[in-house]
Amino acid sequence: MYALALLILLGFLVYRHARHSEHQMIVIPRRIGDRLTKLWEIAYHGMRENRFLRAEKALLTILKIDEKNAAAYNRLGILYAKQREYKDAIDCFEIASSVEPSASSLHNLGLIYYETENYQKAATAFEQALKMEDSLAARHIAYAKVQEKMGNDKLMLQELEKAVELEPNPETYTLLGKAYESRGMVEEATAVNKQLSKLIMPAGRPKRILRPKRVVI
Repeated sequence: MYALALLILLGFLVYRHARHSEHQMIVIPRRIGDRLTKLWEIAYHGMRENRFLRAEKALLTILKIDEKNAAAYNRLGILYAKQREYKDAIDCFEIASSVEPSASSLHNLGLIYYETENYQKAATAFEQALKMEDSLAARHIAYAKVQEKMGNDKLMLQELEKAVELEPNPETYTLLGKAYESRGMVEEATAVNKQLSKLIMPAGRPKRILRPKRVVI
């Protein structure tokens, strides 16, 4: 009888421990998630308000909790880049790219390499970014600028033309027009400038300016 009672008690204790462990497994991740959310908020506001040390501490704490958080490495890289700490920025973007390759982290890495005049590595990073996502004009413009530095005019023009194709706006047309002009491509530059003028000054009768009514006070 005693043995049976002991067995029942043991079974109850095992059940209670299992329930407690299950509860802890739910509560602990929730607590970690809440803490990470708070740290992301601190990092976001810190960068927005140029409180870089505060933002850096928050991001480094995130990485202590989750050392393979590519987003935190990417954000930390942007933070270092803003402070012109390019070596640290490169390290962060390279880690982010190795942990979780993304067009964004590779593009950021390319921008830092371009800033430090390491054009070959910049070109490689931009090429990898374009392979992952080639639908943004900004990526093609960045790659075009690197190719210009490397003396590859043909590829540079192709990338600017692609940027105009993707996003035909004043910025892309202006960049392409200036590139044509600087290389003596008068006919191409004229065509681009015509398109640009249409964007800046739409065709049709100009709207009549309505003067505000004079109000006597």
